[in-house]
Amino acid sequence: MGVPLGKNVQFQLLWFGGAVSQLGTQLTTYAMPLLILAVTGSYFWAGVIAGVRATTLILAQMPAGVWVDRWDRGKVLVWSQTTQAVAIAAMAANVVTGLNSIPLFLAMAAVDGVCTAFAGPARATAIKSVVPPEQLRTAFAQEEARGHVAWLAGPPLGALLYGFGRAIPFVADAISFLVAAVCTWFAKIPARTQQRPRQRMHQDVKEACAWLWHQRGMRNAVVIFLMLNLLGTASMIPVVAVVKERGGPDWLVGLVLAGVGAGGVLGALISPKVTMRYDRIIVLAVVVFGTCNLAMALPFGAWWPFVPLMVTSIATPLLNVSVSAAFTALIPDDLMGRLDAVLAFASRALTPLAPVLGAFAADLVGGAVALLAFGAMILVMALVAVFTDLRTPQLSA
Repeated sequence: MGVPLGKNVQFQLLWFGGAVSQLGTQLTTYAMPLLILAVTGSYFWAGVIAGVRATTLILAQMPAGVWVDRWDRGKVLVWSQTTQAVAIAAMAANVVTGLNSIPLFLAMAAVDGVCTAFAGPARATAIKSVVPPEQLRTAFAQEEARGHVAWLAGPPLGALLYGFGRAIPFVADAISFLVAAVCTWFAKIPARTQQRPRQRMHQDVKEACAWLWHQRGMRNAVVIFLMLNLLGTASMIPVVAVVKERGGPDWLVGLVLAGVGAGGVLGALISPKVTMRYDRIIVLAVVVFGTCNLAMALPFGAWWPFVPLMVTSIATPLLNVSVSAAFTALIPDDLMGRLDAVLAFASRALTPLAPVLGAFAADLVGGAVALLAFGAMILVMALVAVFTDLRTPQLSA
């Protein structure tokens, strides 16, 4: 087994830095819609800003994966996080000066998206380089717990800080990325001992795509994730809209969204002990997501979406930990950066449309009706998943 995961200093530094930066990100994720609503009177520009970030992330994903496999992954992660700190600081300055320039928000969101495209595969390869295969499931469970603790604490804290000053969540987010960069630097991620032969970028990407194409179960699962990411992400602004439509104050928006973290922490704690096959977990999770979307539209008050969000998030770590551990163990090390990028690109290709779609639906028909529509579509997808082969020989356990 080697060094216990709890005493693996390199992984724990990566984890701590990631936890701080993810908390910072959650401070601004829903402070941004509140700010844009206050400035413009509409959710639309909040959706466009989120869409621009997602678009640049998607466009940069493939070249980022190739370069992460070529460059020093530790340095890539440090520089990505440092640049994100600068971009978020510029957003804070935009708010402090009272300029509230939409073009500046759009530009900095694009920078953040590009940096995230590099940080994702760099982080995935870094974790694989410092965690032995038999500890990957536990490591990804800890990663999931980090994310959901951020979801739990971030939205209400972000709403609280926003109440003290519109720029404060952005300042805190910028500081969080600097902390993450410092932690990554001290983790001293090992460089690859062997450098693979250089070839043209399209050949690198083609090699990764060809490997994925021969993994039928993984390939089919990616299609499910593509639609789930679109509809799930599109649902978040309607959740905010439902709370506001029912008379909820800004602080209640943060509290309701904390339901994602509350359920996620519980799901992360139990996920290492779950032995269900990953293909069955996919179907179960999609059913839960669709049902909870429908439930959020029930007229039980502004606070009610907290409950379905919490239930949804119990299933999320079960899905993410099972699939991430299995896929990471299966992917060859020299393909890890590219495959992480290819999988992320393929499963999120429609995500740039999601916040715009969610904001448009919320403005057009209201948050509750939008949630009913998205929930129904997710349940249709669950039915498709039941009759789809999601397994491969290597991942059948």
